[in-house]
Amino acid sequence: MWQGRWRWGPAGLLLAPVAAGVVGVIVWSVAHFGLNKADQTSSVVGGVVGVIGLLISLLALRAPASSNGPGPDSTGPNRQWVNTAASHPSYRPPHPRVQVRGRDEELATLHQLSEAHKARLAVICGTGGMGKTTLAAQTARQAEASGRAVFWVRWQDDPSRLADDLTRIAQALGLSETRLHDAHTGHAVLVDVVWDHLASTRGWVIIVDNVDTPRHIGPGSDPLAVYRGWLRPDGAGLLLVTSRDSSSATWGPCAHLMHLEPLSPAAAGAVLLASAPGAGTAAEAEALGIRLGGLPLALDAASLYLVSATSRYTTFAAYQHALDSEFSDLIAAEHPQASDPEVARTVVRHTFDVSLDQLHADGYDLARPLLRVLALLEDAPIPRSLISPALLGGATGRSATAAELDAALAGLHQYGLLTAPTPTGVSSDGMRPIGQVVLHPLVRDVMALASLGTDRAAWHTAIDLHLTQAVNKTAEAGRLGWPTARLLVPHIPPLLDRATDRGFTTARDTINTLAETVNEAGATADARLLHQYVLAASERILGPDHPAAFASRNKLAEALRRLGRHHEAIDLHQQNLTQRERALGSDHPETLKSRNNLALTLFGLGHYQEAANLHQQNLNHRERTLGPDHPATLSSRNNLAIAVRSLGRHQEAIDLHQQNLTHRERIFGLDHPVTLNTRNNLAEALRYHGHHQEAIDLHQQTLTDRERALGPHHPETLSSRSGLAEALRFHGHHQEAVDLHRQTLTDREHVLGPHHPLTLSTRNNLAEALRTLGHHQEAVDLHQQTLTDREHVLGPHHPETLNSRNNLAAAQAAAGRTARRRAPWARRAQS
Repeated sequence: MWQGRWRWGPAGLLLAPVAAGVVGVIVWSVAHFGLNKADQTSSVVGGVVGVIGLLISLLALRAPASSNGPGPDSTGPNRQWVNTAASHPSYRPPHPRVQVRGRDEELATLHQLSEAHKARLAVICGTGGMGKTTLAAQTARQAEASGRAVFWVRWQDDPSRLADDLTRIAQALGLSETRLHDAHTGHAVLVDVVWDHLASTRGWVIIVDNVDTPRHIGPGSDPLAVYRGWLRPDGAGLLLVTSRDSSSATWGPCAHLMHLEPLSPAAAGAVLLASAPGAGTAAEAEALGIRLGGLPLALDAASLYLVSATSRYTTFAAYQHALDSEFSDLIAAEHPQASDPEVARTVVRHTFDVSLDQLHADGYDLARPLLRVLALLEDAPIPRSLISPALLGGATGRSATAAELDAALAGLHQYGLLTAPTPTGVSSDGMRPIGQVVLHPLVRDVMALASLGTDRAAWHTAIDLHLTQAVNKTAEAGRLGWPTARLLVPHIPPLLDRATDRGFTTARDTINTLAETVNEAGATADARLLHQYVLAASERILGPDHPAAFASRNKLAEALRRLGRHHEAIDLHQQNLTQRERALGSDHPETLKSRNNLALTLFGLGHYQEAANLHQQNLNHRERTLGPDHPATLSSRNNLAIAVRSLGRHQEAIDLHQQNLTHRERIFGLDHPVTLNTRNNLAEALRYHGHHQEAIDLHQQTLTDRERALGPHHPETLSSRSGLAEALRFHGHHQEAVDLHRQTLTDREHVLGPHHPLTLSTRNNLAEALRTLGHHQEAVDLHQQTLTDREHVLGPHHPETLNSRNNLAAAQAAAGRTARRRAPWARRAQS
């Protein structure tokens, strides 16, 4: 031990000359004064020396490490004792097998903590396989390179073993036998003795790995967070802990929690490329890294497989493709020694069971069955409202209260088996976000494998029932249901795959209901995906000529039209029209619907004459078969009026809209929504024909009626306000137009969300009104924002996106002209 080795410290160097001086004075006194005088003289000198000795002793006590050599912060050869202290093989850190990638920020933070001259406790936390131990080992190597004394302790769920390890480490760092004797004889508390010494000794890093049961740390039953046990933030060095427990309540307010997330695609690809450089390109490595969810343990397992001489798959692409059919044999293969927790930690198939076993031991009995149920949903965020005791009970037969389910979710979140983004603030659609949970893709895949021995049909039946109920609730909730509806989109299509012949209609109707809801929310791309799925299933199960297939094809075509993909929509509508004319005849109501929708799509593509011809054909059929006042006839007349208006036949459009308005006022009344729609369209036709004041009057009347009948924030009311603003702008009332557009934009952002197509149209109109008013820079900013959003929402080639691009260019040109006109005045002012 280092305690018994004599060293000359600063106090010893001072004491030697003092002692020599004392002896010299006494000898001189005897020789010159005799024995009695010498005795008196020596007494005086002895007193003086006693005082000097006391001061030297106090100096020695102020540097307790000096009795064993220089302190750990010393530099040069005297620091060798620190490395000796940390060189015991039991406490040597493991050497990282591969270079740590994608954790530069975490490594930098840990390095700063190890160099800081203050008490600190850091916890690297995250789910199994996230690379916590590897990151800690790399930190240990960096600390050793900086001259720190590094000690590595493996937590083995044994507080007495941890007590022994930390005591030995404290002794290696100079803890005296006297202080240990005090603890052993009951004159001091051992844990306090050890940490008192660690608090006074700098230059060390102690790593305690895999502390997944922090409540067992001891001594005693106090929570770790009170810092009276074996893990404290009180030392003068860095205490670094790795754990699956990520709860701040566990580790207390003084702990620096470092939550490890999966590696980014680029970092995951770099790991694979470094380990298997001949297995493919960087893009292929990155794609495989994404499939493995950036989980370092899985990346390591895949790399080892790819470089093995006996492997069937030797490229990233082949391995990724094989995962779809051989997941359980490749990345999720079982290990024969998985019953050993230390082995289980290193195997993807079993590492998550380590956490689930601990949760079960902690009393979270519902954690495992709940995670298995969630794993049967799709690889996407899950609405928290879907996770209910009824869902769990229906799938597993386990009864549970809402409180027990909350506790199970909290436990799974605490151990990193799922994440639960905290819903704070206001979401992008102007509403408070909803709760959701997210499973790591490999957690989901492995847990889905674990449920193979159960009756999956019963589980899926319960899941499908609750998904159907959730869709219906979102539809009934209106706008408040939109955020949940969007989260449900990826989880709903499998209903059709699992549906029996008897359940197909229910599943199809559920998906169509969800598609309509997300379309109302402005998520037309999501609606298109759902309609496409329904069409494929309908054609496969019922045949392409079945009425349900016609209806699905029509819905998909309409979604494509709203997305600006007019050519694809035209093809589908033309297919429907041809088949319906052949099967039902040219005058059948369903045939007329197909012809109407084809005409609307042609209109959206700018083929106004073709659209007008089809609408005219429909109008003739409907007037002949249904009469001039039938709602379907009125709809055809309205659509024809809009088409001929775009052809410049304004008076004809006005006459058609006026005829429709007369019929609708008589049939439905003055305040009926369809009557108000017709009045709105007549006002637009008047505006296009240059009858601005009449248009303003009609828009004002419609706005007043809609505010009274529907309320000031109803979407139809906002459409009237937007129409009135445009009429005012074209009549030269620019400031009034700007004010109305601003009000409409604010309301649409609140009601529909900032990225809804109608909101984007309002922002475009406001920008145009500002440009007309001469506020060019503000117009440029709004057009740029609208263009960016339309490219994202509608796509770069949608007609509205192209319109935004043109308007932005015009606004920028106007701003440039204004700047050039002002430049001479600016130069004259400067001169």
